[in-house]
Amino acid sequence: MTTTQDAVTAAERCTPEFRRDPHSVYALLRDTAPVCPMRPPHGNETYLITRYEDARAALSDPRLSKDMYGAMDAYRRIFGDSSVALDDNMLNSDAPKHTRLRRLVNSAFTPRRVEALRPKIQEIVGSLLDDCPASKPFDLLPAFAFPLPIIVICDLLGVPPQERSRMQNLSSTVAQSGFDEEAKRAQQQAEEDLHACFTELIAAKRSRPGDDLLSALIAARDDDGGLTESELVSTAFLLMFAGHKTTAYLIGNSVHHLLSHPDQLRAVRENPDLIRAAVEELVRYDGSVETATFRYATEDVEYGETRIPKGALVQIAISSANRDPLKFDDPDRLDVLRPGNAQDAHLGFGHGSHYCLGAPLARLETQLALTILFDRFPGVRPAEPLGEARWLEVPFPAFRGLAELPVVLDPSG
Repeated sequence: MTTTQDAVTAAERCTPEFRRDPHSVYALLRDTAPVCPMRPPHGNETYLITRYEDARAALSDPRLSKDMYGAMDAYRRIFGDSSVALDDNMLNSDAPKHTRLRRLVNSAFTPRRVEALRPKIQEIVGSLLDDCPASKPFDLLPAFAFPLPIIVICDLLGVPPQERSRMQNLSSTVAQSGFDEEAKRAQQQAEEDLHACFTELIAAKRSRPGDDLLSALIAARDDDGGLTESELVSTAFLLMFAGHKTTAYLIGNSVHHLLSHPDQLRAVRENPDLIRAAVEELVRYDGSVETATFRYATEDVEYGETRIPKGALVQIAISSANRDPLKFDDPDRLDVLRPGNAQDAHLGFGHGSHYCLGAPLARLETQLALTILFDRFPGVRPAEPLGEARWLEVPFPAFRGLAELPVVLDPSG
C-alpha cells in the first residue's frame, strides 16, 4: 500500500488484502485523509472517519443521524426493503424515540440480570470445552467461540433450544450477505424468516410469560406505554444478533492474539486479576466491531477540515480510532499492562447515547471464556505454525473476526 488512493480503494472494496490487514490502511488514511470520501459497492456517497478525536465526536454528534428511515433511499439501496421490519429499534433511531426505547430496554436488561448469569456462563463454557477434542486439532470458532454467546443470549431471551441453531444460521446469512442479487435475495429471505420466528415467540411469551428477558420486555412500561409489536420484534432481533456475533468474534480474536503474544498470555496467567484489563486491551487492539453502524448527515458538517454534505452516509472506523497514536502510546503493540486510563478510553463499545447496551455481558462472557480456557488447558497451542491468519471477508467492514481458529488444547495428549 503506497498511496492514499490505493488505501481508499482497498477500504471501499474491502479487498482481501484489506481484510487481512486493515490497520496499515487505516494508518495511512489517518495521516493523509482522516475524513475521506468513498464510493463503496452499495453506490452511496460515504465518508470514512479514522482519527480518534473525530471518531469520538462523531459517535455522539446529533447531526449524524442513526434514524435510517430518514435516509430511506440510501438505506433501501444498501439493505433492501426487508430490513426495515427488523430495524425498528434503538440502534436505528434518534432522540426522543431512542431515549424511550433505551429506557424501556434498560429496565429489563439490568446489570443484576447480567451478573446473575455468571454461574450459568461458567457452566456453559465448561460444557463446551468438555465436548472439544483435547489432543486433536479442531476449529475453536464453531466449537466454542460461537456456541457460547448464542446459548447465553438465547437463554437470556427465552428462545427455545430447538430454535437456536436456525436463528444463528439466519443471523449469519444477514450478517455476511453481499450486494449481488443472489446475496440480497438470501438476505431478504433470512430477514423474513427471523421476523416470523420472533413474532411467533413473542406471541407465545405473551400468553405464557417466563423468567426471561423477552417476557420482561413485553411487560416493560413507562409513562409513554410499552414497546409496540414492531419494536418488540426488532428489539429481540437486535439483542440476539448483536449479543452473539460481536462477542463470538471478540473471543476468537482474543484467543488468537494471546496465543500470538505468549508474553501477554503469560502475564495474564501469572496474575488472574489482569483478565478484566486484558479484555479491555484486546478490545482496543483488535476488537470485533471494525466500523460503527451507518450514520447520515442531516446537514452539512465539517470534520478534520473536510465538509461532509447533507445526506451523505458516515462510517466511523472504530478499529482505526483505537490504534490512533495521537491518543494511545505505541498503539500497534498489545499490552495487557497498558495504564487503565488508556484502556478505558477505547471506543470498542462505542460512545455517547448509543454506547453498547450489551457491553457488560460481552465483557463477562469474554473474561470467563478466556479464564476457563487457559486455566483448563495451559498448553493450548495453534494447530498450525503461527503465520498469516485467515480473516472474515465481508462486503463492508462492520465485523472484524477470524474465518477459522485451528488449535490443539492439550498437545501433550
